[in-house]
Amino acid sequence: MNPNTAEIVAKLWRECKTLQSAGVSYSNYVNELTYLLFLKMLEETGQEARLPNGHSWRKLASIEGGDQLEYYKAMLLELGNPKKTTDPVTLAIFTDAMTHIRLPKDLKTLTTNIDKLDWFTAREDGLGDLYEGLLEKTTSATKSKAGQYFTPRALIDSIIRLVKPQPGEFIQDPAAGTGGFLIAADRAIKDTTDDLFTLTEEQGNFQRRLAFRGHEWVPDTHRLCVMNMLLHGIESLVGCEDSCAPQGETLGKADVILTNPPFNKMSGNVNRPDFTLTAGERVGPMPFLEHAVRNLKKGGRCAIVMPDNILFGDGTGTELRRFLMVNCNLHTILRLPTGIFYAQGVKTNVLFFTRVTDKVYPANHGQQATSDVWFYDLRTNMPSFGKTNPLTPSHFEEFERLFGPDPLGSSDRNEEGEDSRWRKLTREQITERGDNLDWTWLRDESGDPEDDMTEPDEIAAAIMGHLRAALDEIEALSEELEDTPAVEAAE
Repeated sequence: MNPNTAEIVAKLWRECKTLQSAGVSYSNYVNELTYLLFLKMLEETGQEARLPNGHSWRKLASIEGGDQLEYYKAMLLELGNPKKTTDPVTLAIFTDAMTHIRLPKDLKTLTTNIDKLDWFTAREDGLGDLYEGLLEKTTSATKSKAGQYFTPRALIDSIIRLVKPQPGEFIQDPAAGTGGFLIAADRAIKDTTDDLFTLTEEQGNFQRRLAFRGHEWVPDTHRLCVMNMLLHGIESLVGCEDSCAPQGETLGKADVILTNPPFNKMSGNVNRPDFTLTAGERVGPMPFLEHAVRNLKKGGRCAIVMPDNILFGDGTGTELRRFLMVNCNLHTILRLPTGIFYAQGVKTNVLFFTRVTDKVYPANHGQQATSDVWFYDLRTNMPSFGKTNPLTPSHFEEFERLFGPDPLGSSDRNEEGEDSRWRKLTREQITERGDNLDWTWLRDESGDPEDDMTEPDEIAAAIMGHLRAALDEIEALSEELEDTPAVEAAE
């Protein structure tokens, strides 16, 4: 991040410390900044025509005292009302918007300080970087919840370098969070096209308005996603929809799917009409994997973050893995270190695969699209990652070298011995394992990485992670018991 942008982020974040004493939480503060920065951005870029009935940043900023707070509350309601606001981006930002600021002096302080920022420098450096800096601050401040929507930037960038999204491709994230994958894909494409200037006008319009598709079901997170993408110059509108519901079909087919779906099972069951394996299951990681297989075009590629239990679970889990390997070439699994999602109890992997079949075949189909699965173990004998030891691009260098330049996973690959982090299983060996993909071969000599934790918030996040993992196991056992038919006692 540019030093000037970092300074602006720091100034804005200091206001959060002040507002905490007035009952405004970190996440509420970022929502509040989203509303205000959107209004200010429209003024700075001459786009205030998007706002109805003469609303503007200048009008809000010029009002004093309690009148300003009352006007602000009324304006939020009107901007989120589809009967009064027609601009789809404005509606997406302000739908169900409400302020948590209770004291007029706090709102006045915010609007005054936002006005004082060096907006010329912010625009030159990139408003998107400024906003991402605020999101990163929020994530660091709320570690126990961050795994719901935040994927470490170093991991995202590594995945982008391997999958290589291209201009003209439909790129999709069915669990978009704050838009990290879509924004990183856009950034990579802009880097290879001189910020889209080497494309034709038609191609450039496609990249800005149509290339990126996604859903984010949590309204507040969706708001952050829309704002984040807008500030990065992406006008594709991510929907506030549940991809595990019928609306998930509207995302259509994709050339590339990049996603980190929720780790935990959510309330509600999957009711996608096109789903067969996970229909009726609790919303969680499994249906997003079925979505990825079904929604990839033939030749399309996917990188999806999945918890360990997807690799070894029985029942639906086994059928889902078979379904994946029948229709896609599951060529690579990256075992991620624990703790990078601020929940030490949750162990995760990245599955890289390419759709091979032209139509979707059932799990018991005789022909296999997967012949070999390569594993890279970035977990065993790795240190604990956290505030004092962040995950960096250097941690992925060896894996990227071994993965090779082909985004379809077809580069020449060679094993480097039983003690290396890079090994493979053939499809036949996987069958012998009962289609269990949870494979470890290195002896763990590092001890428990949590023993090295010193930061209280990291220790608390680790405890929360273990509790969530335990609850998931209890829920799974409970569901199995409910599905087991009762056995009548012998007479």
